[in-house]
Amino acid sequence: MEGINQFIRFTGFANLTIEHVVMLCIGLIFIYLAIKKEYEPLLLVPIGFGILMGNIPFVEHVGLQIGLYEDGSVLNYLYFGVMKGIYPPLIFLGIGAMTDFSALLSNPKLMLLGAAAQVGIFLTFMAALALGFSVEQAAAIGIIGGADGPTAIFLSSKLAPELLGAIAIAAYSYMALVPVIQPPIIKLLTSKEERQIKMKPPRAVTKLEKMSFPIVGLFLTTFISPGALPLLGMLFFGNLLKESGVTKRLADTAAKPLIDIVTILLGLTVGASTQATQFLTKESIMIFVLGAISFMIATAGGVLFAKFMNLFLKKDDKLNPMIGAAGVSAVPDSARVVHMLGLAEDSSNYLLMHAMAPNVSGVIGSAVAAGILMGFLLKVF
Repeated sequence: MEGINQFIRFTGFANLTIEHVVMLCIGLIFIYLAIKKEYEPLLLVPIGFGILMGNIPFVEHVGLQIGLYEDGSVLNYLYFGVMKGIYPPLIFLGIGAMTDFSALLSNPKLMLLGAAAQVGIFLTFMAALALGFSVEQAAAIGIIGGADGPTAIFLSSKLAPELLGAIAIAAYSYMALVPVIQPPIIKLLTSKEERQIKMKPPRAVTKLEKMSFPIVGLFLTTFISPGALPLLGMLFFGNLLKESGVTKRLADTAAKPLIDIVTILLGLTVGASTQATQFLTKESIMIFVLGAISFMIATAGGVLFAKFMNLFLKKDDKLNPMIGAAGVSAVPDSARVVHMLGLAEDSSNYLLMHAMAPNVSGVIGSAVAAGILMGFLLKVF
C-alpha cells in the first residue's frame, strides 16, 4: 500500500493545480491557432507543445530531473542555448541566408520606415520603468515591440534572464498574431486612397551591390552598436553565403536544415519555460500587456512615418503608407499582411517587394536597438 500511495503522489493527477490547467489550455490554443488558422505554425506548434510538456504536473526536486528548471534534466540542457543566447544568432544566420535585400538596396530610403517602427521599443521601455520594472528589465520588455523573437531572447538573456520565458513567449505570440493585430491599426491610420497608392517597380540591383551589402552593412551597424555583433554578424554572414555564389551548399544548410533544427529546439524549450510554478506571475501578465502595446505602437509608428515622408515626396514617388507597418521585424509575415491588404483594395497593386524593404530593415533596426540598450545598461566596468 505504501508503494501504491507513493505512485499516486507522483502522478500528474495528484499534483495538478488550476495554474497547470490554465497553461495547458494556453498550449492547446497555440496549437489550434497554428493548425486551424495557420498563424506561424513553424513557431506556434513547437511553442504550444512545449507549453504542454512544461506543464505536465510532477513532484519537483526529488531527483526525477524532469522540469526545465531542474539541473541535469534534458530540457534544462536544451534550454542552455536560450539562456546563453546561442540559438538567436543561429536563427539570424538562417534568416540572412534566405533573405534577398534587393528591395532595400533598390530604394534605401525605405530603411527609415524600419527605423521608425522601433519607436515602440523605446516608448514601452519608458512605460515599463513607470510600472516599477528595473532599467534592465524594462529594456528587455521594450524589445518585444520589434516583433523579433530571437532579438528579444538575446537581449533578455543578457539583461533580465529572470523574465526570459515571459518575454520570449510574448514576442513570439505577437509575431504569430501579426495577421490579427496589424490590419485594424493600418486601416485606422490610412484612407482608402492611401491604401490604393501604387509604387514604382523596384530598380534592378547588381550582383556587386548584393555582395557588397553584407560587408558594408556589418561595418555600418556593428561599429555603431557593437552589442549587436552576435546577431548582425551572423545575419550578414548568412547573406554573404547566399549572395557570393560560391557557397551555395553552406547557404542552403543555413537556410534550411540548420534554422529548422534551431527553431524546433528554441520553440520547444521556450514553450516549456512556461512551467506554471515559475511562469504565472503578475510580472508575466504585465509583460504580455506591455508587449501588445509595444507592438501596436511600432506598427502605428511605421505607418505614420510613411505618411510623413509622403509630404516631401513627388507625386510619382509617393509611398503606400501601409508598407510602414512592415517596419516591424516579423519577416515575412508583416510584409505579407501589407501585400494582402493592398490586393484587397486593388487586385493589381502588388506591394510585397516594397514591403520587404522596411521588413528586413526592421530586423536590422531591432538588433541595433538591442545593441544600443546593452551598451547603455550592461555594467562593464
